[in-house]
Amino acid sequence: MQIRILNVELSYEDWPYRTPYMFGGRSVDRATLLNVRCEIAAADGRTCSGFGSMSLGNMWAFPSRALSYDQTLAAMKALAARIRSITVGCGLGGHPIELNIALEPEYLRAAAEVSRELALAEPIPKLCTMVVASPFDLALHDAYGKAHGLSSYAALGQELLRPDLSRALLPHICSTPRRRIFVYHSVGASDPLFDSDVQTPVGDGLPETLGGWIRRDGISHIKIKLNGNDLAADLDRVVAIDRASAEAQAGLGISSWFYCLDFNEQCPDGDYLLEFLYKLRERRPAAFDRIQYIEQPTARDLAASRSNRMHEAARLRPVVIDESLTDLETLERARELGYTGVALKACKQLSQALLMAAAARERGMFLCVQDLTCPGAAFIASAGLAAHARGVTAMEANARQYVPRANQPWESRFPGLFRVSRGAIETAALTGPGLGF
Repeated sequence: MQIRILNVELSYEDWPYRTPYMFGGRSVDRATLLNVRCEIAAADGRTCSGFGSMSLGNMWAFPSRALSYDQTLAAMKALAARIRSITVGCGLGGHPIELNIALEPEYLRAAAEVSRELALAEPIPKLCTMVVASPFDLALHDAYGKAHGLSSYAALGQELLRPDLSRALLPHICSTPRRRIFVYHSVGASDPLFDSDVQTPVGDGLPETLGGWIRRDGISHIKIKLNGNDLAADLDRVVAIDRASAEAQAGLGISSWFYCLDFNEQCPDGDYLLEFLYKLRERRPAAFDRIQYIEQPTARDLAASRSNRMHEAARLRPVVIDESLTDLETLERARELGYTGVALKACKQLSQALLMAAAARERGMFLCVQDLTCPGAAFIASAGLAAHARGVTAMEANARQYVPRANQPWESRFPGLFRVSRGAIETAALTGPGLGF
């Protein structure tokens, strides 16, 4: 069924972090959410409203040595206003995925125009444009599902979506969500592990250490942020985290848990990663055995870093592409360099994430879902993606650690989704209509 976009409204929310989050040599202490409400008209004249929200995450989406935090955030807000005008005035109809495919080139042209008009020392990257566009895409999916009385993930059949896209997606996207999904708890580079590491307690009733979080939520999946430019320090950090984890897990009677290693592009080359893995296996075999996968270890410009091959490391553990993944071309380039997995993110546009999930599974790649410190509705969108994409066993969910106040308005409506129990969240309620808000 065709839809027509009637209006799009946007607003912002600013939230301070509970504690700073350090990754890739950067420290983040706040989040800005872009909220989008989209009103559509269905072919029969009915109108529906959809909602989308996403953390802008400019320190990750638009990292810059030449521009300040405030400058990159302002650029993203200027682009959001331009994307709103493009979306409202597009005059197109169809499924949200079809609209996203048609509109993305216009969004990218708008990013180039905003970069010139603001005289930015560095242009807005494609990844950044995708992040800004993501709540618009989410709002369209939400409205489209509501117009049909369906979950957005059940609205992928050939009667609604272009047949070639439907055939590509249906084998890899479930129309109903899995009941539970494990959560990856993030350990930032400066996060306390033991009580002795706590210099200034937050004192808000939430855990102050990794061990405290494990005991509170039964955490079984731990994402470890590493420096990537100091081998000895990275090894020491993983060993310390493994000690803290083992101590807490023993108290719970748990013997099996998992790690994800995230270097946030800071490794100088693939050899650094390989040496790290070999030395960790020698020094702490149990910690090595617990590694489930490794997130993109080297710089995101794959064309400029083709010497950073991952073939050898990927024989030891899946190495997933993250920051570099913006389209099918970069997926193929990553595979040539030895990457064997894909990090899906709702902040890269749900439409694109669904297509990328299908493409990755067709190529036999490992799948995971990561977020952008996504609270509230943004987290629901991320959880929906993880719960419906086949092959995903765990997802990142760190807003509950760093910006829990932003989750509070949503917790009473979705208690099983926002409260981790036995290391997992309940996703069975995400059945729609729309995205389940």
